[in-house]
Amino acid sequence: MPRSKLGRDIRSSDRRWCSPTTGRTTSPRRRPSDGRRSPSWLTDRWQTGRMPFDLAAIGAGLPVREALPGLTAALADGGVAVVHAPPGTGKTTLVPPALANLVDGKVVVTQPRRIAARAGARRLAQLSATTLGDEVGFVVRGDQAVSARTRVEFCTAGVLLRRLLTAPDLEGIDAVVLDEVHERAIETDLAFAMVAELRELRPDLALVVMSATLDATRWADLLGGAPVLSVAADLHPLVIRWAPGPQRLDQRGLTRPFLDHLAGQAVAALAETDSAVLVFAPGARECDEVADRVRTHGVPVQVLHGSLAPAAQNEVLARSDPRVIVATSLAESALTVPGVRAVVDSGLAREPRHDAGRAMTGLVTVSEARSSAEQRSGRAARLGPGLAVRCFPESDWVGMRPFTTPEILTADLTQTALDLAVWGAPRGVGLALPDAPNPAAMEAATQTLRSLAALDEDEQPTVLGRRLAGLPVEPRLGRALLETAASVGTRQAAEVVALLSSDVRPAGADLVGAWRAPASRQLQVESTRLTRLVDHHPRPTGLEDDELVATVVTAAFPDRIARRRRDGDDYLLASGTAGSLPPKSRLHGQQWLAVAQIGRVGERAVIRAAVPLTEVAATDLGSALLSEASQATWSGGRVTARSTVRLGVIELSSTPVQPTADQGREAARRALADRGLPEVLGWGEEVERLRRRLALLRDQLGEPWPQVDDEALVQRAEEWLGPELGDLARGVAASRIDLVAALRRLLPWPAASQFDTLAPERLQVPTGSRIRLDYPELPTERVVLPVKLQECFGLLDTPRIVDGRVPVLLHLLSPAGRPLAVTDDLASFWVNAYPAVRAENRGRYSKHPWPEDPLTAPPRKGTSRSGR
Repeated sequence: MPRSKLGRDIRSSDRRWCSPTTGRTTSPRRRPSDGRRSPSWLTDRWQTGRMPFDLAAIGAGLPVREALPGLTAALADGGVAVVHAPPGTGKTTLVPPALANLVDGKVVVTQPRRIAARAGARRLAQLSATTLGDEVGFVVRGDQAVSARTRVEFCTAGVLLRRLLTAPDLEGIDAVVLDEVHERAIETDLAFAMVAELRELRPDLALVVMSATLDATRWADLLGGAPVLSVAADLHPLVIRWAPGPQRLDQRGLTRPFLDHLAGQAVAALAETDSAVLVFAPGARECDEVADRVRTHGVPVQVLHGSLAPAAQNEVLARSDPRVIVATSLAESALTVPGVRAVVDSGLAREPRHDAGRAMTGLVTVSEARSSAEQRSGRAARLGPGLAVRCFPESDWVGMRPFTTPEILTADLTQTALDLAVWGAPRGVGLALPDAPNPAAMEAATQTLRSLAALDEDEQPTVLGRRLAGLPVEPRLGRALLETAASVGTRQAAEVVALLSSDVRPAGADLVGAWRAPASRQLQVESTRLTRLVDHHPRPTGLEDDELVATVVTAAFPDRIARRRRDGDDYLLASGTAGSLPPKSRLHGQQWLAVAQIGRVGERAVIRAAVPLTEVAATDLGSALLSEASQATWSGGRVTARSTVRLGVIELSSTPVQPTADQGREAARRALADRGLPEVLGWGEEVERLRRRLALLRDQLGEPWPQVDDEALVQRAEEWLGPELGDLARGVAASRIDLVAALRRLLPWPAASQFDTLAPERLQVPTGSRIRLDYPELPTERVVLPVKLQECFGLLDTPRIVDGRVPVLLHLLSPAGRPLAVTDDLASFWVNAYPAVRAENRGRYSKHPWPEDPLTAPPRKGTSRSGR
């Protein structure tokens, strides 16, 4: 039976869907066999007894209502459509109920954020005069309001992903609306690709993609040329004011002067427009800091970010009076904040970045994209003439990115890799993803999942991997929950995992303190939900809080066990990353930590959340990372070895041991390659002279004479230095090695017998003296014979070596050994230069012979009287 990469059985007469996570098989309801919607499919929907949504009432004053006829026609023709509609045109409000009027199943609408899903559902329920949770509802992590009567359900893309992985046929769902796809969240990209592939087996499933930016054609192309329905924004006049302030960022984040500047611009805009002012800051902390500064002016102010409780978020969205609202980028497009007529834009955004080299993932502050800036500014002109204040230079505009960087290119892909594998498309191969995953990050994610036993060697999900994919937390935390429930208690493990998966940043990085503090309602709900997913185990008696939390943290992140460095207050993690604690943390001075969260400030890594550990607990909880290995190195002119016990890269102990023969030889070879022959072997003058003689023969005669440069000798070390390498491996000092005998092993046989004739170490002169030749460092330079002039009387021809190919350069010396002349043509020297040398030196060296005819005079070693 053929199988698609979705993991579903495909039969010619029927389609049966095998759930990737549960293995259960279901059959979707049948639809028109040709996969096209007929007009009858778009009508007579009221046989269920449900009343259609009143689109005229819901869409009153919304520009998107003009696109509904085209949307209906596009869905009838091919079942897919792309809607390009800027913020404020009503696409989130009107398109879902319009679809609900066309189908008899449920319409699911995804949003990148929980707050947007809740707000969208609440707004549609209000406009349709229905009760939230009845015909219009929402499902987000930790909260929901739905019923059996719900026809339009708002949810996050993550919720839809979990459904696709557990019940890939989406039975009961007739239409999917992917909203705000331009934000390029990973979960939205995956949901798009999976639903697009699902439509190959369920052509009755309608898919509408909605974007607020001009990249709509890209999504249409991915859907095989889907119709693009553009809706013009009905905006009022908008004044753009450029108000660059002081330096925006330093190594610690937003500077205090720039935060003051944002607050000042917000207060001025409030006075100028007498309306709500929306201020965009990059993160929750910056929102709070700007709000604190605004309050000092006696101005009403609220904050809006994902860390707020739902009730606090709802309060911001329910008011329309003049005030300042300081928000993160979540207010760019998916949310409507009432009463806003002015926007103050910091020009900054918070985006995820994965540092594979340091195994760190976190949010970093970057300059926003132009598309984000345009959406932010557009918020000011929905209700009337608006004012947008951009707190960065106008000259920056040209250099800004046109669109937001897709998360799939910058974030940690561990969850993504697991989702793709469970779906049946490891690494996303074959899926219509808007952007392919970052290959290096995907490889790292795959390796992580293998280490968690979530994937096998063929990158197929294991039973554990499928279970982890069904948990509402990322794989490392899911594995920790399953592993530690029995040892620390199910409820306690769930509480720690819920805290780790939340946006909570513990004060002073004290994770235990944050766990002991009263939990928010959201954390309580999440803890309860996680508790229900695991077998019940009570908390063991006598288990300390630090030990409990550390057990969960190390189960999730064993590579983040850290030890304090001896030379400072920073810590070395088992992964090799070094990080420091924030100032005034109670954890300062702790020798060991279990680190749950580590981030980056400038070029520094900062520990955001951690719990103390004892060394015994560190080695016990991190036992999978323990390793013991001996390594031989070259030190002090000999091979030494030490056996080292490590936890990851953290060295626990190191003791001297006897190196094995293989270790020793390898250490000697590495030393030769890294440090060079002279440094390692004590390359003496005798060895160097021998090497220079061989180098000259190689240069003049070529083969079979060997190359003897450093690189060649290192490569052939086993050949000429074999026995000596064995001695070195046993710890014999290099100073005891006979290197001359070793190097002579390279002499080729039988030509070796001619070596001392072709490249003699010494030459005999007329006195009988055998004088050492000076061979040059470079074979292209001259071979020199330094000899006293008197010893060469009677010598007419210049000596030659290498079978007469190389003339020797004579340095003729005085009786005192000082240079008198340099020549390689003795015949010419005696005739032309000797008379002048004789005249100049016979008085200075009167005891030595200076004959008029040097060719017939006997050679002398000493004075005239000595007779030598």
